[in-house]
Amino acid sequence: MINLYYGPVINPKTLLNYLALPRCLIAVGSDGNIIWIEDDIEASAIHSAIALRGLEEDEYKLVDFSAKPGEFIIPGLIDTHVHACQFPNLGIGGDLQLLDWLFEYVFPTESKFENNAYAERAYNSVIDRSIASGTTTSCYYGSLHLDATKILADIIHKKGQRAFVGKCNMDWNCPGYYIEKTPEASLEDTIKLIEHIQALPLSHANEPLVQPIITPRFALSCSNKLLTKLGELAKSMPHIAIQTHISENRREVEDAMRRFGTDSYAAIYDEFGLLRNNTVLGHGVWLTEKEMKLIAARGAGVAHCPTSNFYLSSGMARVGMLLDHGVKVGLGTDVGGGYNPSILYTIQMASTASKMVAVQTELDEERRQRRLAHKHCRRGKHGHGRHAHGRHGKEGRFDVAFDGEEEEEEEEEEPVPPPGPEPDHHHHHHAPPAHCHAPFANKKLETATLLYLATLGGANVCCLQDRIGSFEVGKAFDALYVSMDDAWGNPAVWGPMNEAEKAKEVTKEEEKEKERKDEEEKLRRWLERFLFCGDNRNVRRVWVQGLVVGGADGTRAGGDPDENEG
Repeated sequence: MINLYYGPVINPKTLLNYLALPRCLIAVGSDGNIIWIEDDIEASAIHSAIALRGLEEDEYKLVDFSAKPGEFIIPGLIDTHVHACQFPNLGIGGDLQLLDWLFEYVFPTESKFENNAYAERAYNSVIDRSIASGTTTSCYYGSLHLDATKILADIIHKKGQRAFVGKCNMDWNCPGYYIEKTPEASLEDTIKLIEHIQALPLSHANEPLVQPIITPRFALSCSNKLLTKLGELAKSMPHIAIQTHISENRREVEDAMRRFGTDSYAAIYDEFGLLRNNTVLGHGVWLTEKEMKLIAARGAGVAHCPTSNFYLSSGMARVGMLLDHGVKVGLGTDVGGGYNPSILYTIQMASTASKMVAVQTELDEERRQRRLAHKHCRRGKHGHGRHAHGRHGKEGRFDVAFDGEEEEEEEEEEPVPPPGPEPDHHHHHHAPPAHCHAPFANKKLETATLLYLATLGGANVCCLQDRIGSFEVGKAFDALYVSMDDAWGNPAVWGPMNEAEKAKEVTKEEEKEKERKDEEEKLRRWLERFLFCGDNRNVRRVWVQGLVVGGADGTRAGGDPDENEG
């Protein structure tokens, strides 16, 4: 049975562009993959368009959501960094910074997952919350416990979400009650988890929905021996993804560089063979431009986690600069450093962070110009002496150099070193950056960019851009049915009942084109309202691989029997 969906559709294309399609018809096969897409089909012509595709009435089911304003379909949201075992910590500990917060709140909470009954109760709630928020794909960190993380993978598989699941590797610099005893034990449990997840039944599309991911917690929680063993494991399994943290907090960066005797955090992972095209790096707040170039050269991606970065006073990641260097970027809720499990809230924080970076850059430049003018004034008054000129430091920030020259100092290009232990040519090819000329650094992120990061950008980070992130023939139908109706009770949404507009007179010649443009503009406004004001009440239905897995309409695991029976 083929499911047909007709109505307004939002389809991300690049960092700068998305399609707003008011009258779109999407056909989804019984395997949950998109068969064909027709754009600009009048409601009166739906059945004619279907007939032209050779479909008989008993071969398809039509879901028409075009009647009510403020309703549309978008690709499912992708969370590239979330700690499933930290949901019990939501909203706790924001007075502390990262390393103190871990020892005071996080490690005690994660240690509770040694109890399998507790893990099962908690993880069932976690996945329900994630799906209800519109997240169709997640990169999950479990605790260090093998059995609990198996339970997490089983629950995700049962509920039908797409996910990567890893148990934390951590045998160094952790509390005695919550630490792996030896590198060998950590590696053994990781291999057992990989085998368990790979043994889960395939989806009806004959592919895994849940995949394993190698998860060294971060450099400071792993011994050199463990990092070496994980790098060797990764080399032997080039298609298994890797996730870890990088440059989240300034003290963390300083401690890591001191311990490993380097000036580059990214180089630590690269040296151990853990930096490659299917590596997902959480945060990247304090990455230098040299590190950005290395990450881009390896094809790795960064999970931008602005909510957590603000909450734990970690800083503001320079997402625009990452994009300009060709680094793949997605969004992460980073529960429990992030205090909201919704990627919608993460979008809002990402927008705020980009605006603050832009404002701070402007202020820094104004200060630099004032200092420069002051030095020129002094030079003119005294007729001699050194003066200041602004330059970009090696980290891309303005600083002041005192010398006798006014020309800006050129930054010397440093070659990117070859990959870690030895080159590996068996990884998935990562997609090239979706932009080729537009600079993003130190500018606010536009709506199109935010949408891209939450969907197709996250898919690229997960090396799933050929399967999810947008609506294309052959891709999986991972999608959300959104309704901005006032009836759902979201007080932040000014819904359709308040949006009645007086129609303007138009000539017959203008009428059709104007109507189309008006519909597109209204759809763009509804999208922006959803991204900035929407919540789980507006996510009415969630599909993964063509099956309904959740949403506020009341469907959960197993989905709508009528729609899913094909």
